[in-house]
Amino acid sequence: LSEALLGSDGGYHWDAEAWYGGDLNRLVLKSEGEGSWDHGVDDAEVQALYSRAVGVYTDLQFGVRRDFEPGPQRTYATVGFETLLPYWFEAEGALFLSNKGELLGRLEGTYDLRLAQRLVLQPRAELNFAAEDIPARAVGSGVSDAELGLRLRYEIKREFAPYVGVVWSRKFGDTADFARAEGEDVEDTRFVAGLRAWF
Repeated sequence: LSEALLGSDGGYHWDAEAWYGGDLNRLVLKSEGEGSWDHGVDDAEVQALYSRAVGVYTDLQFGVRRDFEPGPQRTYATVGFETLLPYWFEAEGALFLSNKGELLGRLEGTYDLRLAQRLVLQPRAELNFAAEDIPARAVGSGVSDAELGLRLRYEIKREFAPYVGVVWSRKFGDTADFARAEGEDVEDTRFVAGLRAWF
């Protein structure tokens, strides 16, 4: 599964996942990041995970994450899950413990609302957490940031679907204070267009 997204602010985002194995045991590779055409990549990460099915719709995942964004780089031990909740809500979450002893968390959720045979409306949400302030990475403790989105995609095929949407993001607490000190906005709304594909 891969997604490439262009924003109205001149930025871009990618989110890709590949796996090898069967229904019970898998090797999973994930990568995501974002940047802008003017300043290049702002942040990027890659995860290599062992995924083990513990239920019909739930996988537990263990492995490592490596950040490659400009600035301090980090390697994390990772434990997480992916699951399909009742009414077909997709959810995933993870905890990340860095080689510097920093503990981060992430929760994501999506839901596909089929408006027509090929037209799908997808609400999305993501929350990021930190156990303590990490000034080197401009991240504050508690809920550091949140992102809410709404995408409308047209499935030319199930495996190939362009989409348009809107994304609202907000930094909180000390993370917002770090952003203000750098002259950055703490809240942002942007329109996006992208492509969702899997094979």
